[in-house]
Amino acid sequence: MRKIVSLILIGLLILSFTGCGSGATSGDAENNVANTGEGVVKVIDIPLTQEEYAFGVDKNQPELLSEVNNFIAEIQADGTFDQILNNYFGDGEPQAVVSADLDSSKDQLIVATNAAFEPFEYTVGDKYYGIDMELAALLAERLGKELVVSNMDFDAVCLSVGQGKADIAMAGLTIKEDRKEYVTFSDKYYDAAQKVIVRADDTTFDNCQTAAEVEEILAGFGSDIKIGVQTGTTGQFYVEGDEDWGFTGYDATCVGYRSGSLAVQDMLNGNINLVIIDEAPAQCITEAINELN
Repeated sequence: MRKIVSLILIGLLILSFTGCGSGATSGDAENNVANTGEGVVKVIDIPLTQEEYAFGVDKNQPELLSEVNNFIAEIQADGTFDQILNNYFGDGEPQAVVSADLDSSKDQLIVATNAAFEPFEYTVGDKYYGIDMELAALLAERLGKELVVSNMDFDAVCLSVGQGKADIAMAGLTIKEDRKEYVTFSDKYYDAAQKVIVRADDTTFDNCQTAAEVEEILAGFGSDIKIGVQTGTTGQFYVEGDEDWGFTGYDATCVGYRSGSLAVQDMLNGNINLVIIDEAPAQCITEAINELN
């Protein structure tokens, strides 16, 4: 991702005493540590899961689901989606998205999100940025509707749609069976995975080459080891165990946070041992914190 995004998020880090940042994953051939440069934190560049992101559509709007699936197919076929990804993982320029005020008298598309998941959604001032936010703006334009972004805690996003308070959830949302109680998932648009973040001087996972080796170490931890996650995300299900996913979970203590950046900052403060979060936010957070330090 372009350096400007890192600098913007570093400003937010200073204001909130949390971390966030930029960049795409790149591995070290010798020890599978992501190449984030010198710093205070690092990503273990080994995917622990295989996930698919999709949008969660209001069950009472089947016509919207059809429009969304057609939209996903078209932007992937004509290169639009790749251009948006390039804004965050390449040399493109992230585009600001402005939310209209909620007004029941207008024809609006209400998007539920959790804007603490950069590079998919985050805020700078009163503007939204991120892959999902740029997609939301394009979708609203396609539908001829005014875009309203409703920002909330992640674990409320699907519920909001299920309660009819939003039309669609766009929040780096992994397809998961229990979420289908509240939304109908669109076709997938992005593949993701969970990765480990540790302090730069932590060598626990440095010699690991496979997910099985990382998981063997995780399985050996007792409850005295604390693993930070973003509440309601796959990281939490992975650590605690989840039958739908087939995750057996670990004996380590799972500590939930409102954002991955808060978890990483608390790790640096010595309150937890490591963090498990989606790979793109993991890279963004570590690069921003390392630039700051």
